[in-house]
Amino acid sequence: MTNAGPWTSVSMPYLSAQGGNAWAAEAAGHGGTGTQKLISVGEVAASPVVADMLGLDRGVPVVLRRRLMLFDDHPVELVDSYYPATVALGTRLAEFRKIPGGAVALLADLGHPPRRVREDVSARLSTTDEQAALRLGSPSCVLLLARTLVTENDLPVEASVMTMVADGRRLRYELMP
Repeated sequence: MTNAGPWTSVSMPYLSAQGGNAWAAEAAGHGGTGTQKLISVGEVAASPVVADMLGLDRGVPVVLRRRLMLFDDHPVELVDSYYPATVALGTRLAEFRKIPGGAVALLADLGHPPRRVREDVSARLSTTDEQAALRLGSPSCVLLLARTLVTENDLPVEASVMTMVADGRRLRYELMP
């Protein structure tokens, strides 16, 4: 990602319903420019993993927003964000365009402010498609971060699966006792 040492990512700025561009701010903090490219938006059937994350039955319709995150125009992360169709259809979440203020702020505006988050982190070898999208050699490892946003009523409203370039990347968690 950068030549200045490990890149430490912190989740909290991405969970704020205050809006803003957390990725641009994080990249600027590392001396670069963070942008994203919206790849696709559409309704899909929930895979077993996504259904589990969202507390839905397998195959239930969900809205998928697929993005590619870039640092100084170099791909560093693939992000697939899933929303229950009952929450997303008829909103900007289901449209092929950027969401001003971000999805978390929009969810809050729709009456679904996140109250807690669940994250699972793992690592594995990258797939051929990931190597092409992220410009990785073979073999290369990727970090996976699976994040679920849950409302105060214990309703999961967003499941995001982030596939990150692992080289030079570190995830940091700061928890309140």
